[in-house]
Order: sequence, then structure tokens, then C-alpha cells
Amino acid sequence: MGYENLSPDKLQAEGRFESFDNGKVLYGKKKNKLPAMGWNSWNAFGSGNTENLTREMADKFIELGLDKLGYEYIILDDGCYKSERVDEKLSNEEVKFPSGFKALSAYIHEKGLKFGMYNDIGTNLCAGAQVGTCGYEALDAASYIEWEVDFLKVDNCYYPFDNATFSNKENARYVFAPNIKAIKVWAKNGSFKKVYSAVKDGVIVGKRAAKIDVKDETLNNKYEIGGYVTGIGTFDGTGPDATPVGIQSSELIFNVDVPSDGDYFVAVEYATDKEEGVGEWLQLMAGGEMIFDGFLKETEKNDFFVWSIDNDNSADYSASSKMWNVKLCKGINEIKIMNHRRQENTLNSYGRLLKELKKIAPDRDIYYSACEWGKTQPQNWAKKVCDSWRILNDITFRVGSDGNPGHGDWTSDYTTSVTAQYNKAVIMDEFAGFQKGWNDPDMLMIGMDGLNETQCKTHMAMWCMMNSPLMLGLDLRRVTKDDWIYNIITNKKLISLNQDALGIQAKRVYSSIEAFDPSKEYIRDNDRIDILVKPLSDGRFAISFINLSDKDIDDTLKISFADILKAFEGSDSLKELKRLDEVTCFECEDVYSTDTVKVMDGCFEAKGLKAFDNKTYIISSI
Repeated sequence: MGYENLSPDKLQAEGRFESFDNGKVLYGKKKNKLPAMGWNSWNAFGSGNTENLTREMADKFIELGLDKLGYEYIILDDGCYKSERVDEKLSNEEVKFPSGFKALSAYIHEKGLKFGMYNDIGTNLCAGAQVGTCGYEALDAASYIEWEVDFLKVDNCYYPFDNATFSNKENARYVFAPNIKAIKVWAKNGSFKKVYSAVKDGVIVGKRAAKIDVKDETLNNKYEIGGYVTGIGTFDGTGPDATPVGIQSSELIFNVDVPSDGDYFVAVEYATDKEEGVGEWLQLMAGGEMIFDGFLKETEKNDFFVWSIDNDNSADYSASSKMWNVKLCKGINEIKIMNHRRQENTLNSYGRLLKELKKIAPDRDIYYSACEWGKTQPQNWAKKVCDSWRILNDITFRVGSDGNPGHGDWTSDYTTSVTAQYNKAVIMDEFAGFQKGWNDPDMLMIGMDGLNETQCKTHMAMWCMMNSPLMLGLDLRRVTKDDWIYNIITNKKLISLNQDALGIQAKRVYSSIEAFDPSKEYIRDNDRIDILVKPLSDGRFAISFINLSDKDIDDTLKISFADILKAFEGSDSLKELKRLDEVTCFECEDVYSTDTVKVMDGCFEAKGLKAFDNKTYIISSI
């Protein structure tokens, strides 16, 4: 058993790219879940978590009353298993978890809490243990059901079908098409023959691919083609380099005009490689039908075959030319060259574990969290099998240990900060909801070193407004009732926003430095003010004024209800706000105090903001 027995090419139709937005889920995934709330061991203890520490965290949950506020999951992250399987099964690391997972699960359940665990769709876990679930889904599903697991966080390290972090970069061969120079189309009866240049005749749809217009001095007749298209695949979303909004993959389309219905040949002129942007796996569609989905024969880098259009004998084609039979109709036919496997393979792998869980226990609903760092743009596909999905790499790499609180940052150039995660998640509201699932900008860093009280307060407000999972990541033994950490993580008004019955992620309706659309523009400069609006149940909504900068703002910040409605135009959430269109008096409740203010003119404001601070209000009609 193992991943060697798996093939990445076994996709049912519902797992293909063109089915991502059909509204259907796979393998019995249940919809309508609220964002998860709980505690995860990673930021607090890294791989050093133990059974005793986990029991102490569960005890602190009850002592602090976190369970009364909606926090319910206690989750073991990486470092809890033996480094290798025992009789092909997962087993507990006996020094750190001597009683075993079944006993620990029972201890947590006895307290009225829920038990969560961790694995990986790859061959190894991120910390190195050779116990990834890839190829062992049925065995692992049986173990998780036996241990009465309620939550699964599943990572993406050492994934064999993509060049994931810690994996062989040559695995890019699966997730990118070869470089494409041209296609050749000709009729079996000889009535039609034509070469289409990828650069001159091809149309790139979506983002990622690019045309490289290279003049080839060796070309010596009108049928030989220079230049090629590269990067046919999907952007790697692990780092904060590209917007999540819009299509993150690409297709190369040729519009082929043939004189009559009939049987034709299509040949592709290509060159393979094994690196980010160039692979060996091609998907080819003609007339809406998938003609080919698999590896092409390896070539030397940039070793393209040069055709003679008069030679239609496939036996004379070199390694870098491939031919297929297709049926085309008279007139324009769309021939697509693509590779959506970065997303399709990952969906298939996450789906494989869910399928086995549902096969064993169809009525058991396990919260399924995809921790694949946003690599494969999970906002497009994860809704089919998962309840939440990470949007970037980790929020911190400086995790704690027993006696060390770990370190978090407010800002950074990479993903490891509050604002790096927020800046991407805040424009992803279109991907979240009860019928889909939740964008996950990673665990809360409240209570770790590096963040002051004001930054932690705003961190919590951001995550609650964005309907992000609320996973505490600190050593709870550092918290006492009524200290500032406790007051932030137990703010009932903020939690109510996150857990609101409408399940609508806030939309950014204003940003002080946006250029065209604050709800879509990916802004990474933190010297700014954002205003977020979140529709709520019972005809209410929330407004959050957020100062991301390190400067105090003395100006009064304002936004009118009319401007809010305008910002929500085209959104499914507009109808919730339109119900208040005729309201003449609003009540604004401060989430950090008992203060309320009446607004008679439909204009909401915050009078100044300290550095890193926020003012958040729940708005009701009077």
C-alpha cells in the first residue's frame, strides 16, 4: 500500500475544473457549518506538544469558560504520531502520548469538548514523519473513526503530484502543460490541413500562461513556427504574490474553422520540462470533449519538432509531436490546451480521505480543514469537499514550546504576519458562505510575543468580521480571567459576528489607498485605513474601521449607508442591506463597551483611530 498504487489521472467528472462552480459537493460533505472555534497545538508548542499539555489545555478551556462562548475543538497538530507506520497504521508517539489517542479523545469528550487531529495528503507530515495519508486513506479513516475524531486538519507537505514545499520540484511535471509552439489540424480525407501558431493564432484565457515570441533563424519555410506559449497551469498561491480574485489558471485556445463535419487529426508541437511553469501533463479538449488527459513523452528542454505540412504520416512524427483523432463540426471549433491538474489532483486527494470517512461512518460529521497554504487556489475547489481552507502559508514560523510563547508579527513581506494574511482574506468574501465554507487566514496569534494588546484586539476583530475560523494558538496557561488576553478572546459581541446565523463574510467597502475597487483590489501597503461592512441576521449589520498603520489617525472617518449599498451592488448580500434602505434612525453599539450612539442622517463615523486600532459597531434599526 502507499501512493505508488495511486494514479493522479482518475478523476470523476465532478472533480474537474469545469465543475468547480456547479454548486454540488462530493462524498457527502455537509454544508451550513459555522466557522470552527477551538485551540490548536501548533503555534503554542510546535512538534513538542504532549498528552499532558493537551489535557491541561482542555482543563483551561473549562476553567476560562471558553466552551460557553463557542470554542469547542482541541486539536493535536504535527508531532503526535510515531515517525513511521506500525503494520501500515497510524500510532501514537509513546513518550509524548503514552495513553494513546482513544484515551485522550475520551478525556476531551468527557469535558463536553471535541477532539481534532492532523495529517497530510502527502507521503510525510510537514515535520517529517513518514505517515502521510496518501495511499492509506481507508486505513487512516478507520483509525480516525475509532478514535472518535471530530476535526481533521490535513496539510499538503511532500505531496507527490505537485511540487509542494518539501517535495521534489520535478513533480511540476504533473501540474503544467509542456511549452506549446503550435497545433496542426488536418482532415482524414485530405480536404483540409492547417498549422496554427500558439503565439500568433492562440488565445490565452485566464491568468498564468504567457506568449514567448522567439525569432527562430533556423526556420526555412512558411509552415515552420517560431515562438511558444509557456506557463499553462495554475498560479502557486502559497506566498502573497498574486491576487486570489479571478481565474488563477490558464488555457490556450485555438478557434479552428473547418469546411465540413467529419474526422480530423490534431497534432501538438511541444517541449517538456520539470519545473514551475513547464511540465509534461497535457489536457486537450475539442468540441467540449476531453480528448487527452495525461503525460506526453519527455523531450529535451525547448526541443520542438518542426513539421512539414505535407507530411501527414504520424509515424514520421518525433517525440515532441503528438497526434489524436477528433470529430469536428463545420465552422468554428474550439480546441483547448490546458492543465488544471494543480487544482484537480489536490481536490481529488482531499476528496479521497473524505470518501473513506463517509464510507465507514456516513452519519458522522467531521469538520474538514484543508491546510494546503492556498497553493492550489483552494477558494475555487475546496468548497466541494472541505469546510475551510487555508489561504496562505503559515501566519508564523516562530512557534512556541513549553515555557516559550512563540512570536507573531503585525507586518511582514511574506505570509508570517497578521496583515499579510488579512490583506488577502479581506478580498475573498465571494468565496465564503454556508453553502461553500470559510477562508482560513490561519490561527490566531493573540497572546504570543511580538503583538501588543491593541494589535491583538484588531487581529481578533479582523478574523471575526471575515468569518475566519477562530483557532486559538497560545499556551492557555498564560491566560487568567479578566486579563487583556482573556478579554479579547472572550469578547461576546465580536464572537457573535463570526458566528452570526447569516454566515456572510464582511466586504471591504472602503480603503484609503485603493485605486479601483476596495472589495477586489489586493493591497499590501499597510499605511492605510480600511472600512469593512458585514450583514448580520435580524436586519442588522456591523461596521469595522481599521487602522493598519503604525500612525495615529486624528481625522473623523465617515461612510454613508448609501455608499455601503453602492459597494454591495452585484453582491448576493445586497438584499440583506436593502431591507434597511428606508430606515431613518440607526443605533450603533460599540463592541468594546456598552456605549450606543443614534445615527439620524445615515452616516456612520469613527472619530480618530490609534495606530493598529479598530472601532467596530453593530448597527440596528430603531
